[in-house]
Amino acid sequence: MRIVQTIVTSALLCLGAQVFAQDVKNGADLYRLHCATCHGIEATGQGPMAGVLLTKPADLAALEVENGGVFPTERVIRRIDGRDPLISHGSPMPVYGFFFEGEDTPLKTPSGQPILTSKPIVDLLGYLQSIQVN
Repeated sequence: MRIVQTIVTSALLCLGAQVFAQDVKNGADLYRLHCATCHGIEATGQGPMAGVLLTKPADLAALEVENGGVFPTERVIRRIDGRDPLISHGSPMPVYGFFFEGEDTPLKTPSGQPILTSKPIVDLLGYLQSIQVN
């Protein structure tokens, strides 16, 4: 009986990992559609709308470097989902925040603490992590 429990638990953990895995390609598509206008194709803060914003868009490719070599997972999630809004936008960040809503998905922060966010944000975060400069 114990062996069956172990096998079932292991299988569920594997399935869970697949369900919550980051889809970097989907994240890249979301970035181009919703973020590149301000942050630029290269994610350096040089998008075509950057000049008209009161606050210069962040260099999203340097988030890890600017945070002591650790990607600021929780800060980025909170900025995207609106829990940490940017006043300069005149509305919660991002402007397309409704698109990023969805079923809560747990994600671990670098400290090991979980944070709940939506699957599109998990994918977008995966893309942002993949483009970090060293």
